[in-house]
Amino acid sequence: MTERLALFGGPAVRSRPWPAWPEFGDAERAALERVLVSHNWGGFPSPNTEARAFAGRFARSIETRHAVPCANGTVAIGLALQAARVEPGAEVVTTAYTFVGTATGILQAGALPVFADVLPDSYCIDPDQVEAAVTPRTQAVVAVHLACSMADMDRLRELCDRRRLLLVEDCAHAHGARWRGRPAGSIGHLGTFSMQSSKLLTAGEGGAITTDDDAFAARAASLVNCGRKEAGADAFPERVLGTNARMTEWQAALLHEQLVRLPAQNEHRAVRAAEFERAIAALPGLRTLPCDERVTQRTLYQFIVRYDPGAWEGVSRDVVLRALQAEGVPAAGRFYVPLPDDPLFPLDAHTNPLARAGGAMRREFPVASRAAYEEAIWLPHWLFLGGADDIGDLVAAFAKVHAQAKQLAARAGELA
Repeated sequence: MTERLALFGGPAVRSRPWPAWPEFGDAERAALERVLVSHNWGGFPSPNTEARAFAGRFARSIETRHAVPCANGTVAIGLALQAARVEPGAEVVTTAYTFVGTATGILQAGALPVFADVLPDSYCIDPDQVEAAVTPRTQAVVAVHLACSMADMDRLRELCDRRRLLLVEDCAHAHGARWRGRPAGSIGHLGTFSMQSSKLLTAGEGGAITTDDDAFAARAASLVNCGRKEAGADAFPERVLGTNARMTEWQAALLHEQLVRLPAQNEHRAVRAAEFERAIAALPGLRTLPCDERVTQRTLYQFIVRYDPGAWEGVSRDVVLRALQAEGVPAAGRFYVPLPDDPLFPLDAHTNPLARAGGAMRREFPVASRAAYEEAIWLPHWLFLGGADDIGDLVAAFAKVHAQAKQLAARAGELA
């Protein structure tokens, strides 16, 4: 392939749109109409029908006794920790390689995040690093299922049970994923979910907390609803100071219909991702993340390809990304960076309690840093919702850029 790169004026591999996200149809229109004419648009838990019904359906899909809808995934983390009575000032170990909302949720619960590095084969939190980070002040671990991988729930659950720590799963990327047959969100003491616009299950915004613990669920429902205690919510004795983190009927009605679509969408993405994996394996310097055999159902919020510049004339990952983007592929590299580097996580004493805690925050995370700045190429899940021709274009873009790696290397200085 000798065609000039689009970055330098050649024709792009892909000029037509990729599959649109979110997907919707008559079922979503009917759901919104149902809420509109009901005159009942307000938030969970009362008065409502849609949010309560969605809570039951979602709990059944996660195979937990309870699901508590809430406003978004960030507040879900904070409310989950509060519902489990994690003490103010306690330490909560979590991954350094995640969206800022994971840490923000911990801070909103009055706890302090302690960051740990990730495993090189999954980019999920390293259980050995978690164990090393535990101190007498540690009360919980928030494990994030990332992109197309799941955290090692066997080791994390054993560690947390042995050290008597709460285990919360951040499942914002993992709607429908399963570990040894168990759904993400059912393996820890609590699970938290985001239904933000890009997520596999979405209503634009939204969240949920899942658990088998009656008291945790009842507290979470009270915390979501300004501290009100619903009739029959006697699973915990105290009164709690809540907030308004309710999910609206609009969101819940949409989410029900999106939940109906989710299994087929996950299956479709899995088929297309397998096609992509087989094709991309022929290109030097690109490796997909291995799928842990204990992940019995993988989901693809983002598909990660690991990049080795040695097979690409030494061209940096970020320069290759610019070339891919010019060819029409919406690839990203710094999708996440280690949280101490993230401009969305400034140590501002007025807004970030970690800045006032008096301890030194660990700042070196070699595996997460390598992923963020050198290795990881992130591809959004909707690229895998189309047909074989879409996968063909995706592979062709990677192949074209690789074939022109010398051209790219020769002009990399222009792109700095």
